[in-house]
Amino acid sequence: MKIRVMLVDDQMLVRSGIKSLLLLSDVINVIGEAADGDQALTLIKDMQPDVVLMDIRMPVKSGIDTLNELHQSTQRSHCPAVIMLTTFNDHELVAGALQAGAKGYLLKDVSLETLVDAIEVVHSGQTLIQPAISQRVVQHLTTNDSQFDSLSQEALTVKEIEILRFMAAGCSNREIAEAIYKSEGRVKNQVSNILAKLGVRDRTRAVLKAIEIGLI
Repeated sequence: MKIRVMLVDDQMLVRSGIKSLLLLSDVINVIGEAADGDQALTLIKDMQPDVVLMDIRMPVKSGIDTLNELHQSTQRSHCPAVIMLTTFNDHELVAGALQAGAKGYLLKDVSLETLVDAIEVVHSGQTLIQPAISQRVVQHLTTNDSQFDSLSQEALTVKEIEILRFMAAGCSNREIAEAIYKSEGRVKNQVSNILAKLGVRDRTRAVLKAIEIGLI
């Protein structure tokens, strides 16, 4: 079955351009379009897309605010996977979108192949951050967040690095536990150790820190 995709962008030409590209794919079905966050919330509820491509900047309601409201109105497990579409100047907003629970982050000038691949990746339950974006976000966080200023001298173990890679793929503690044959409680403790060693306060920043220092 084709992946059901909804487009959310306040610029009609952008929506039309993306839709025209996606019509060339034999695995994507564009089922709807929204011009702002409020309209998107209504259509997502009615049409239940698998993946939503959402502009991070919109005048009525931003992509981040829309995503936060979407998660508040539904269980996260029943939310569509959201890919934020951004520009090079939006790295501060991307850092906020990471916290809001978006599953993908792409620049608006990506190729059709990259866009379709990203849709398939997030639809499978994984997280995708385009390298050009992750580099800018890491630069922003390291410049503006003192928690990125230092790294504990205590090295991460091989198992902790393995868990970091699962975290980077968007896996939950339960999914990691099933993959490495450990209890969920044990994985939770190891995730806490990873955060402490990296000197960060959450999983997202742990992944970005690991990218910055070359652990993953």
